[in-house]
Amino acid sequence: MMKMLGISGSMTSSGRTGKTRAAIEFVMNAVHNKFPDVEMEMLDLRDFKIAMVDGRALADYKDDTPRVVEMMQQADCFVMGSPVYRGTYTGALKNLIDHAPYKAFMSKVVGFVATGATMHHYLSIDHEMRAVMAWFNVYMAPGSAYLDNSHWKGDELIDERVRKHLEQLGENIVLMTQKLKGVDALPPPLVAW
Repeated sequence: MMKMLGISGSMTSSGRTGKTRAAIEFVMNAVHNKFPDVEMEMLDLRDFKIAMVDGRALADYKDDTPRVVEMMQQADCFVMGSPVYRGTYTGALKNLIDHAPYKAFMSKVVGFVATGATMHHYLSIDHEMRAVMAWFNVYMAPGSAYLDNSHWKGDELIDERVRKHLEQLGENIVLMTQKLKGVDALPPPLVAW
């Protein structure tokens, strides 16, 4: 069975769930409708206490840090999202990524979602999120989804074109994961040399 982990890098909420989490949940619901055997799990950073990376062994953290790293290691694929602040993803998401051993993501498929007030920061997915995840030798789903405030009415995603893009992103993540199962992204990251 395949396991998809949604990672919401938002620490704030503009509504009941927050737009970043809502967009990730839309992807995961679309995947569930098309591929009901895919197991889903959400890692919303607001729901976990994760320590700042300080060089300790993972077992020495006495909060949720070991648990969230285990969640990442157990996943087969990811839909990762963040609001965009000052042109990049959140520091909370970066801290989570910094905790991850390279094997947590290596040779796994990642799809990206970002949210922002305006369209001004849509390139942050390509210039920021993809760049940091490339270090892990991930397989990146083609395309991504960027949602701004015009795509929503309150907490409801109303833009049909964006809804379709999120569905396509989820489908691509699953199909790529199926096709690439057992195919290592080699050569390994430089950290493994």
